[in-house]
Amino acid sequence: MTNKPKSAERKRGSGAQFVYSILRDEILDLTLLPGSPIDEIRLSERLSMSRTPIREALVRLASEGLVTTLPNRSTVVSNIDFMNLHTFFDAMTLMYRVTTRLAAQFHTPADMAAIRARQAEFAKAVAAQDALSMIATNREFHAEIARAGRNPYYESLCLRLLDEGRRLLRMYYQSFDDQLPNEYVQEHEDLVATIEARDVARADSLAGTHADQIVQQIQALISRDRRQHIEL
Repeated sequence: MTNKPKSAERKRGSGAQFVYSILRDEILDLTLLPGSPIDEIRLSERLSMSRTPIREALVRLASEGLVTTLPNRSTVVSNIDFMNLHTFFDAMTLMYRVTTRLAAQFHTPADMAAIRARQAEFAKAVAAQDALSMIATNREFHAEIARAGRNPYYESLCLRLLDEGRRLLRMYYQSFDDQLPNEYVQEHEDLVATIEARDVARADSLAGTHADQIVQQIQALISRDRRQHIEL
């Protein structure tokens, strides 16, 4: 009696989820750099899987904007559009401000419990210096705030921008060597307290300041002078 391959032992759909998780983490962690080709054959050999779940995972990653399928049907890690980054920053800043304002107006006690729980998870990830966990828990923190605002259109925009900005957020944490200063964890705490106090104007101001420091840190990282001054 022959043994079934490992891939056959996995539940239907779990293979694609497995590939998706690995590639997503490698893309978000910038292990796979923007523009890097994804070789399905080598990936199949590396993971000891057929190409079917790999293709399913790539379709999901493409829907999230993390990979791009080229006209020749090859797949690459999606590029980051640095030339138009200012438009992303404009939208991100507005999204933080609007969703935080609305949460201050319309939150319920259940919303506050969920927001505080997500903030506790973020603080734990920061303490562990786990960048991928920081990205994930930061997303859920701001997503929870957007839900508390009771506007599905702003919530949808929020989720889209949070997802599109995950690699930029990785660069942000990388600029601190993944040792995010506690003052930025405290920024989240201040947002939570202001939302709970229903102080709409201050919620708007704090959210704008929070966005500003993220943008400025990423801009400084991108424009950093890395030239080597060599005597010739």
